[in-house]
Amino acid sequence: MELTRQGRATRKRGRAPGPKAEAGTGQIQSLTRGLTLLERLAEAGSGLLLTDLAQRVGLSPSTTHRLLATLEKGGFARQMGDLGRWHVGLKAFVVGSAFLESRDLLAQSHPYLRRLMEQSGETANLAVLDGFEAVFVDQVQCREMMRMQVKLGSRVPLHASGVGKALLSAMSEDAVRAVLHKRGLPRITDNTIDSPDRLWAELQKIRSNGYAYDNEEHAIGLRCLAAPVLDEFGEPLAAISMAGPRSRVPDERAMELGALVGRLARELTHALGGEPRAANNHA
Repeated sequence: MELTRQGRATRKRGRAPGPKAEAGTGQIQSLTRGLTLLERLAEAGSGLLLTDLAQRVGLSPSTTHRLLATLEKGGFARQMGDLGRWHVGLKAFVVGSAFLESRDLLAQSHPYLRRLMEQSGETANLAVLDGFEAVFVDQVQCREMMRMQVKLGSRVPLHASGVGKALLSAMSEDAVRAVLHKRGLPRITDNTIDSPDRLWAELQKIRSNGYAYDNEEHAIGLRCLAAPVLDEFGEPLAAISMAGPRSRVPDERAMELGALVGRLARELTHALGGEPRAANNHA
C-alpha cells in the first residue's frame, strides 16, 4: 500500500500542470494575454513602460512582466532605452512577413469576383497597377449573351477606366501628379476626363463615395463600377470592378452597384490584411 501511494505521489509530482484554459472558450489564457500584449505594443510605435502596458491590458505589473519575459526569450518582444520601454521584437516581424509572402492575390480575390458577378449579374474583373496603367489579371464573366470580355493582360489608362480611377483614388497626390506628367489625359471618348481639375474633383468624389464610376469614358455603351483593394500600408494593391452595357447599368442602378463593389472591395482588403487609407494620407 505504501509503495502504491508513493508511486501515485511521484506520478502526480511529475505531471506538469497544463496551460489554463478560459472557461467556455477553449482559449489558453496565457497565450491570449501574450498576444494581447503584442497587439498593444504594436499600436504604440514608441514603446511602452511596463506599468503603462499593464494598465492597457488590465493585468498586474508582475503578471505582465512574466509574460513579457517569455515573449522576450522567444524574440517577440524586447526592452530598449534608458527608461526600459518595451517594443515588438524581430520575431514578430518574421511571423508577419510570412503572412505577406503567403498572400496570393489571385487565389484570394477570385471568390470575391464570383460573388460580385452573382450579385450584380455583370462581368467582374480584377486589375493591378503596372507603371502608369491598369492591367486586367482575372475575370469572372456573367451569363448574359451580351457581356464585357477583356483579354487577361490587357491594359487600360488610369484616368479613363473604372479600375484605373479606383487605383488613382488610393494613390498619393504626388503619385497622381506623376501619372499626369508622364501620360497626360488623352481623350478616348466624349466622356473621358481630359482636364486636371476635373480629375482631382473626380478622385475626391471616389474617395467620398467609396467607388469609381466609368460612364462610357473608355468605351461607348460600356459602364463600369470599381473600387480599390488596399494593402497593409493603405496603398493600392488592386481594384475590382463590374462592367456591363449601359442598357443594364442605367443611372438609377449605378449607385446601388457602386455600393456593392465598394463593400466587396473593403471585405477583400480586410481578408488580405490591408487597411483603409486615412483621408489625410492622400496629400
